[in-house]
Amino acid sequence: MPVATTHRLAGLLESTGIIPGDRVDELLAAHQESGGSITAAVVARGFATEELFLRHLAEAMKIPYLRMKEIEIAPEVLEKLPTKAVFQYNVIPVNVERGALRVATNDPFHPGLIDALRLASGMRVQLALSAAEEIANASKTYYGVGADTVERMMQDDNLDLEIPDEEMVTRDITELDQDASVVKFVNQIIWEAYQDRATDIHLEPMETDLRIRYRVDGVLHQTPVPPKLKRFQSAIISRIKVMSHMDIAEKRLPQDGRISVRIRGEEIDVRVSTMPTVYGESVSLRLLMRNSGLLGLDRLGLAERDINILNRLIHRPHGILLVTGPTGSGKSTSLYTWLHTINSTDKRILTLEDPIEYEMPGVNQIHVRPEIGLTFAVGLRHILRQDPDVIMVGEIRDAETAENAIRAALTGHLVFSTLHTNDAAGAVTRLLDMGIEPFLVASSVDGLVAQRLVRRLCNDCKRPANLSDEFLDSVGFPKEILAQGEIYEPVGCDTCRGTGFRGRTGIYEIIEVTEPVRSLIVQRASSSEIKLEALRQGMKTLRDDGWQKVIGGVTTIEEVLRVSENEETLVGA
Repeated sequence: MPVATTHRLAGLLESTGIIPGDRVDELLAAHQESGGSITAAVVARGFATEELFLRHLAEAMKIPYLRMKEIEIAPEVLEKLPTKAVFQYNVIPVNVERGALRVATNDPFHPGLIDALRLASGMRVQLALSAAEEIANASKTYYGVGADTVERMMQDDNLDLEIPDEEMVTRDITELDQDASVVKFVNQIIWEAYQDRATDIHLEPMETDLRIRYRVDGVLHQTPVPPKLKRFQSAIISRIKVMSHMDIAEKRLPQDGRISVRIRGEEIDVRVSTMPTVYGESVSLRLLMRNSGLLGLDRLGLAERDINILNRLIHRPHGILLVTGPTGSGKSTSLYTWLHTINSTDKRILTLEDPIEYEMPGVNQIHVRPEIGLTFAVGLRHILRQDPDVIMVGEIRDAETAENAIRAALTGHLVFSTLHTNDAAGAVTRLLDMGIEPFLVASSVDGLVAQRLVRRLCNDCKRPANLSDEFLDSVGFPKEILAQGEIYEPVGCDTCRGTGFRGRTGIYEIIEVTEPVRSLIVQRASSSEIKLEALRQGMKTLRDDGWQKVIGGVTTIEEVLRVSENEETLVGA
């Protein structure tokens, strides 16, 4: 950097009032040695936050400081600067003023930045300052995920696909520098989903575009994509099918596959499913973090009473513990948590799963494969010859599996499994409907758990909600618990990406099968009678547990209403 330029930069930095005069030379020396941006150096050395520094710097340079969320950029302005330049320099065109293009950046001292932007746009360029993350988010919103990659694909049409080798499987996808742009684009889609904490990615062919949606905290969000992405639909889908070892020539039948990737050192299994539709193959990817299921009971969102009940149930020497709920309600996470809690060298644990969602050290996990005859029922029958102490069955789907699970429990094994029912008591009715004798159910089942997932309020932006008594009465909220805490509502901030929610937690309904409950099961009592008895013993319904989390500031009334059914009035309750 020329001496004159260094002196001007030093004077400018000192004029911000952020950096002491005797530290400016030290900062510049460190910046020259490490490279990168001045802004990053200021933040890294603790002089100020990025926003504070850029605000003062904008004032010193007499240029605007912009909050990208507060402005709207016209489409014709976005076209003034090539996509490649936007993503290469992490800048974004904001508006045109008196024949000059105003461009937002967080690094105004980048060597040759103005000249490069002037050459790329063919216009005079004036700078504005904004935080790097805000610029990146705005670029993704206006141009779409992977817009620079799509532009490159349009320029060179380099769509060659190669079967991934071991390096592709074992290397971190954030470090891969693939020549084929379509490979890079698919990696970007998975990387963006990981950053957004998505559990699913859906690529859905429409008539004129390819829609990409992420499921975050149980809710689908459409992600912005480049407008001409439809042109590369076949290449993108073929790339995913190659990575998951599917037949790329077969487009008329559904297919299933799996991809293993590494992101920031974390191993991620991606389950892939394709389905033919009228406008092409729809692709769904389920992201499974191998270690994310290994939680403790205290991290599931259980009330203290429920933790104590579950601790008793999962440490029993034999019996069946069933967890119920719809798909996506967190049943698998609960099962893995129970196994993780009791896993020890003196217990032999075997599981039957379809598929294996999390790998657990010390546990013998078996992948069910019905196409070759290895069903849950067959596997469970043979597992009993393996001298297990604890057995986990992914799902009881039929009478044979149910009978084998009960036989295992009655012969001294602890069995965990799942059923698809609406509440905990409904699991008993479901087993009886399968043809299981009531006395077998009563003597083998020790606990029934129903659960749902609700989104957690973002702690950085939630605020107290002002709700009327009429509204609380209309939703059945028990106003007598208002003294126990406060009800909050979502706002939206950078931490939660504007949603007001970050993460999920469970609401639960747990029935411990006591002697009075066993007596009702033997009598083929209805699920409502069983539920009534459980309520007498202190059980909280799903909605009641949800109300406790609302008053605790964990979630909202709307979230509880979304995932739980209205409880019918039980006579005598």
